[in-house]
Amino acid sequence: MANIKKEIPVLGMSCAACAVAVEKALANSPGVKSAAVNYANHAAIVEWEEGSITLEKMQQTVKSNGYDLLIEDIQAEVLEKMQAEAYSQLKRKTLYAGILALPVFLIGMFWMHLPYGNYIMWALTTPILFVFGAQFFTQAWKLAKNFQANMDTLVALSTGIAYAYSTFNTFFPEFLTNRGLDAHVYFEAAAVIIFFILLGKTLESSAKAGTSAALKKLMGLQPQELTVLEEGNTILKKTSEVQKGEIILVKPGQKIPLDGEVLEGNSYVNESMLTGEPIPVLKTKGNKVFAGTINQEGSFNFRAEQVGNQTLLSQIIERVKSAQGSKAPIQKTVDKVAAIFVPSVLIIGILTFFIWGFSGVEDAWLRGMLAMITVLVIACPCALGLATPTAIMAAMGKGAEMGILIKNAESLEKGKKIDALVMDKTGTITQGSPEVTSVQFVGSWSETDAAILKAIESKSEHPLAKAISNYFEDENTTIEITDFKNEPGKGVSAKADGSTYRIGTLSWLSAFLQKTDEAAIQSSQQLMSKGSSVVYAAKESELIAYFEISDPIKASSVEAIKTLKNMGIKVYMLTGDHEIAAAKVAKETQVDGYQASVMPHEKAEFVKKLKSEGKTVAMAGDGINDSEALSLADLSIAMGKGSDIAMEVAEITLVHSDLKQIPKTLNLTKKTVRIIRQNLFWAFIYNIIGIPIAAGVLYPAFGFLLNPMLAGAAMALSSVSVVSNSLRLR
Repeated sequence: MANIKKEIPVLGMSCAACAVAVEKALANSPGVKSAAVNYANHAAIVEWEEGSITLEKMQQTVKSNGYDLLIEDIQAEVLEKMQAEAYSQLKRKTLYAGILALPVFLIGMFWMHLPYGNYIMWALTTPILFVFGAQFFTQAWKLAKNFQANMDTLVALSTGIAYAYSTFNTFFPEFLTNRGLDAHVYFEAAAVIIFFILLGKTLESSAKAGTSAALKKLMGLQPQELTVLEEGNTILKKTSEVQKGEIILVKPGQKIPLDGEVLEGNSYVNESMLTGEPIPVLKTKGNKVFAGTINQEGSFNFRAEQVGNQTLLSQIIERVKSAQGSKAPIQKTVDKVAAIFVPSVLIIGILTFFIWGFSGVEDAWLRGMLAMITVLVIACPCALGLATPTAIMAAMGKGAEMGILIKNAESLEKGKKIDALVMDKTGTITQGSPEVTSVQFVGSWSETDAAILKAIESKSEHPLAKAISNYFEDENTTIEITDFKNEPGKGVSAKADGSTYRIGTLSWLSAFLQKTDEAAIQSSQQLMSKGSSVVYAAKESELIAYFEISDPIKASSVEAIKTLKNMGIKVYMLTGDHEIAAAKVAKETQVDGYQASVMPHEKAEFVKKLKSEGKTVAMAGDGINDSEALSLADLSIAMGKGSDIAMEVAEITLVHSDLKQIPKTLNLTKKTVRIIRQNLFWAFIYNIIGIPIAAGVLYPAFGFLLNPMLAGAAMALSSVSVVSNSLRLR
């Protein structure tokens, strides 16, 4: 049976403890292989064995725990619209709660003796709690029925107790006054606590929306509608409805909607979102085009080859979404803390109540009740739960904007520790495709010969032939070629303009040459000793040219390697290329070490060796031959222009295939870990300091007892400060 992996929106979560409860419920369901719930984006990534469990069964399990799953397949824009509506509703609740809470606060704090003041406060507080704050009570009740608790439990208990006590004192004040006690009311505490918590949730939701801005930008690269050609007619269709094989018309200035192959027409296409190169690329018949890239001036038709979530752009979006939903190892510790946090706070609150009650101070039980309310309010686990996922989401979004696709959160933590980097040569340090880097014309060379050589090499499929053909790209290709022959391992020959031309190795051509240019041959041999490949061209029995062909080092590679070394990272190069070529690249880039002529398994052994020496190793590669080494490295990095297998194995993909992105990636991981640690420090410190003060430890020495209303404000501020700190990564 195949496994199914899906992201499912979760409804009803209000804190990190909720995410732990939902995750535990899903993970314990029969047939579910793994489940990860992210409180920051309110989604669960669930993997299960096909046929072993249904989405309806999962939903039922989650519902029995007081939450819900959105199992219907709905379009991203519909889900976004639902989330926007929920956010708007939350803002309205916050606004109305604030409007009603303000007079309650003013009366409770400054006009305590206002005639009928208590009745006015009761009338205003009741809708605040049971209309605008009803979600806290309904959710707390659902959880209580399953013997569970979360932040909603704390809010409902604290405000509910304060409201019930104040309501009793409003309508039956003589119960306390007849006993010599003041019948105080705490409507302002209950009202303002609900308002501050709603305000904190509103600000939190707004801030969290900023962490997914890059994802929305990526989604916005693909147009929603396109023009399909059917039997000569143009039909407007939704992009999501297009089937593989349909013919699509792209007009000047339009974004290309899907991946495919050009059938007719030509145009320059801006592919900077994929390659990072600002210069548009000419697309003609047979060329590939990709979703999200922008057509410049011309029009063309192309056949859709990758549709729906198969396009390169969709895969990038899915990787970012998957990464944002993943958890860093440090988050797993946080989850364990969050799972026991709420029950612990409830116990502390109850102990606080009884310790105060039996303390013998004036109004002991009343003070105990207020202290318990304050403990329940200030101990919100939101800041703790948001500390890691918001930082990770912000980092993933920033990485996506920079062309750095981070597959999982673990790689963010590992990136900070890297002290050794192993790199493939071809396609990683170098361009990955041979180019003519110099040419020497000898003998009776003419411009006609250039056109003929281009025509001959255009018929050859050898990689070096393509380099020579590209070198003469401006030459005429309409010259008639006859008697074309390919001699494997030697070269090619053909007749044109009444002469026989041969292009290939010197050892093969030597049999046909009647006179040789010894100086030219000696010069060409020197090029070979430097690691370049040399291809010779002859006309009849005369040598007319030789071409130096090499895989040029990327312009950014030298600078990137220097930056990495300055960061204290040892850089090693491994290549299957021969020793001379490897030595040349190693010398130019100043790597710390290199090995040539290595097989794929030898690359893996080298990574193992470095790890056995205690180094934390990153591996950067682009080919199938790098896959084993990538999987063994502590941090694996794939070049975006490389093989699909390398990108599947790697934890990080550099869309632009630019080595300068590696130092940027490592710096991003360091900043992310630093932000996470700052968030966790403040979240823990906030609770370590806040709960004892709320319980009243300062009262014996200073006579200070924290007001529940101020506790609510501090709780809301802690969550907002954590999210805002995470957004500094942006």
